[in-house]
Amino acid sequence: MSPALPPTPEPQAVAARYARRDAAQDAQRYSLYASASALQAQQERLRTLRRLWQAHGWHSLAGVAITEVGCGSGGNLHDLVRLGADPARLHGLELLPERAAQARERLPAAVRITAGDALQAAIAPGSQQAVLAFTLFSSVLDAAFRASLAQQMWQWVAPGGGVLVYDFTVNNPRNPDVQGVPLREVQRLFPQAQITSRRLTLAPPLARRLPAALLGPTAALLPVIVPIARTHRLSWAVKPFSQPSSS
Repeated sequence: MSPALPPTPEPQAVAARYARRDAAQDAQRYSLYASASALQAQQERLRTLRRLWQAHGWHSLAGVAITEVGCGSGGNLHDLVRLGADPARLHGLELLPERAAQARERLPAAVRITAGDALQAAIAPGSQQAVLAFTLFSSVLDAAFRASLAQQMWQWVAPGGGVLVYDFTVNNPRNPDVQGVPLREVQRLFPQAQITSRRLTLAPPLARRLPAALLGPTAALLPVIVPIARTHRLSWAVKPFSQPSSS
């Protein structure tokens, strides 16, 4: 019998999960041009993000330093530029080199893109007003690594800023490579945060079955009738200006 191999480090395991996912998925399913449901979900997410940040007191993104962990090919960073963020104040971290290369190609040259493990990123503590994690934690299955990553992100955030987490809340029985991230998990990862959370995103398998002409009004009504139809949360975890005493 051959000796047991040591556990695969979590960043390598995450990269393998994404490789399997990319090989199995239809890219058109997530195309904003080809898929009406993907476009509706993106627009709802942006509206919710804008409302959360305006309620936080940010009436402009000019001068706001934002880092996204797991930026992929740069779609969210591109949205932030369109919302008025300064490209020179944006930073994307991406584990997969090929996705980082796509982000560099598609985004303004002033946006900084760093390939590699986020735990090794050279970001000064307290230097970011916002750190984004969009469908990131659901792909990190090692609980200790997930907690370390959250702690690292929390250290980067300046007091009064926060971590923005967008992820699905339920497990997918057809995909063992992901794990749902309910609100209680966000609270566990950021125990010192003041969290505002919103349920959104019509369940993608359901949304993809709706005719495009009905998707807008139906997407607004279905979650009211059947709350479970919303499968994701957008949570804004704010770092207080004064940290609670440990005594």
